[in-house]
Amino acid sequence: MTPSSPIRVMSPEEIAVNAGARAAPVKVPEPGLFAERALRLRQLADGHAMRDYLLFVAELAQRQHELLKQPRALKLPDEVLINGAMVGGLPPVEAQSHPRDAVWREELQALLTAMRGAAIPEPAQALVARLAQADEAWLEQQAAALLAGGGPGLDPAAAPLVAAALQVYWTRLVTGLQERYERSDQGENVAPFGMIDDPTICPCCGSRPVASITRVAAEQSGQRFLACSLCGAQWHYVRIKCTHCQGTKGISFQTLVDDEGKKAEAVAAECCETCGHYLKQVHMEKDLQVEPLADDLATLTLDLLVGELGLVRQGFNPMLILGEAEASLDGGPGAGLDPPGRPGAPPPDPGGR
Repeated sequence: MTPSSPIRVMSPEEIAVNAGARAAPVKVPEPGLFAERALRLRQLADGHAMRDYLLFVAELAQRQHELLKQPRALKLPDEVLINGAMVGGLPPVEAQSHPRDAVWREELQALLTAMRGAAIPEPAQALVARLAQADEAWLEQQAAALLAGGGPGLDPAAAPLVAAALQVYWTRLVTGLQERYERSDQGENVAPFGMIDDPTICPCCGSRPVASITRVAAEQSGQRFLACSLCGAQWHYVRIKCTHCQGTKGISFQTLVDDEGKKAEAVAAECCETCGHYLKQVHMEKDLQVEPLADDLATLTLDLLVGELGLVRQGFNPMLILGEAEASLDGGPGAGLDPPGRPGAPPPDPGGR
C-alpha cells in the first residue's frame, strides 16, 4: 500500500470562495419580481407601525407587475456597445450614463393612471394627481437625482413613484438584452451580463444593492447574492465580506430583538468595523418569504439602531428616501406629504418588525 496523502481541510473563507466560483454569478430579474414583492409587503404590513406605507408600496409593486406584463416598444443598446462594456468590466446599461429613453415617462404615466384606482390614502392620491401634471424637465431632474443615489433636489415624497417607473424601465432593459442574446448567435456575441470589475455594484445597471439575500435553492444553498435596488438583478457575493470596502476583518452582525428577547433572525445588518458601513442581509433559511427590498423597508428600526452606533448605510432603497427635499419645500408635487422617516410621519416600528 502506498501511504495516503494528508488531507487538507479548507477554511470557511475558502469554502465560500470555491462555492461562489460554481454559482451562477448573475441572476437577471424574474418575471414575478414585483408580484413577489407586493405579496411580501402585504405580509409585513400586518400589525406594523408603518402599515399604511407598506400597503401603499405593495399596491405600487402590484401595478409594476401588471405593467411589466404589458409589451412596450423599447430601443435596446447596440450589441457592439454591450460587448464593449462587458469586455471593459463595466455594467452594460449603467444607470447614470445610459441615455434614458422617454419610454420611462410613459411607464410613469401608466403607473399613475393605475394608482388612481388603488385603495391608497387621500394624501397619496393627491400626490399621484399632482405628479401626473409635472413637467418633463422636473421629472428628468428627479430621475437623475434618484439614479445618483439620492442627489440634491430630490423630492422624497414623489421618489417612490418616480423610482417605480425607473425600476420597470430598467427591468425591461435588462430582460430585453438577455432575451436578445438568447435568440442570437451566441458564438458571435458576449453574454450581456456577467461579473464586472466592481463587485459591489450591480453588474447590469451599476446601481447600489438594496440588501443581500442568502438563498436555499439546491445549487445555491447558503450562497449570498446582492440585490439591485433598480433593475432587480442579483449577483453573487462572498459571505462575511464588506460590500463597501470589500474587507473581511471586523465583520459583525446586528439584529432586532423583541420584548421577549427573541432575535429577528430573518434580517440582520452586516456591519464593518474597518470602514464603518453596513448592509442588511435577508435569510431564506430563516424565512422562505423574505424579499430584499420589502424586508429592508419594513426594518427601518434596525437602520436607526445601527445608525446610533455611528455606521453608515451602504444599501439604497428608493422607496424610502430619508431627509428633507428642496423640491418639496419649493412646492413640487410632493409638497405637504410626510412619508415615513420625515417630520410628522408615523414613528418606525417599536416592536422590531
